[in-house]
Amino acid sequence: MIVKVKKLSKDAKLPERALKGDVGFDLFSNEEAVLKPGEWKLIGTGLKIALPEGYEAQVRPKSGLALNHGITVLNTPGTIDSGYRGEIKVILINLSDKEFKIEKGQKIAQIVFNKVEIPELQEVAELDTTERNERGFGSTGLH
Repeated sequence: MIVKVKKLSKDAKLPERALKGDVGFDLFSNEEAVLKPGEWKLIGTGLKIALPEGYEAQVRPKSGLALNHGITVLNTPGTIDSGYRGEIKVILINLSDKEFKIEKGQKIAQIVFNKVEIPELQEVAELDTTERNERGFGSTGLH
């Protein structure tokens, strides 16, 4: 699979994997911003992508930002569909009690590419039963 990437400015950074076995490609801020405690902002990466049909990209948090600074992606995972051609932007939220400064070129999230199958939906009068059936939240307990 090939993902075409277009830089919107010369200083935008292409997504990159930090280590050979990594699934996620780091996404970098293409702007500076300050996130106050409890605040969220849309942060641009300065990139557009073209995914082949049958693929999606998911924008996910960086664990180090979450653990060390309380910064995460608000709509995680954010889905980028194959037909989208706009700039990749990340909704970051500050869950800490301290201001957080975002620098241009800083890692802000990661992007993971997935092959997806689009199902045909079929309306039916009844569904088959299972062992779990309609038991939902907390149905398997904590231990």
